[in-house]
Amino acid sequence: MKKGLNGLKLLREIIRSKEQDIIREWHEALLTTYPADSVPFIKGQKSQFANPIGHIFQKGLQETFPAIVYSNDNEAVRDGLDEIVRVRAVQDFSPAGALAFLFDLKGIIRAYCEEAIHQNGLLSELWRLDARIDESALIAFNIYVSCKQEIADIRVNEVKSNVAFLLRRANMLVDDPPV
Repeated sequence: MKKGLNGLKLLREIIRSKEQDIIREWHEALLTTYPADSVPFIKGQKSQFANPIGHIFQKGLQETFPAIVYSNDNEAVRDGLDEIVRVRAVQDFSPAGALAFLFDLKGIIRAYCEEAIHQNGLLSELWRLDARIDESALIAFNIYVSCKQEIADIRVNEVKSNVAFLLRRANMLVDDPPV
């Protein structure tokens, strides 16, 4: 059984050998949360200007994956996930639905690497990676909540502005109250 840093290094090497397949499938898992008729456009259109959401997803997953798997850099995880989570926060997803793609990564890594992990006795390292993915999901949740709060603040300010406009229009609001 491999222990400690050597085991972690070996696990990372195993994952690195399958990295592009894992990221591709992770991207597919993210896209399965969208209506089937929109997926071909998100996947097919490569221009970041014609398809900003597809670009954000592809770029974000490419940046997030190494930050989760190969480092403990939470800032890099936050940077990689930020735009993906912001997009999903403004769409019609529950918090669980918006962030479930992160937990999909566990199963995808297992599907590609489980045999090598078992052969090399790397279960404890895999559990540590699972904990890292969970930690990344908490980072994403904080981003999601922050975005939802920004949206709520914008809506409240919009309502306040509309009410003030209507009150002024009805001559029920004095711009400069007497002193």
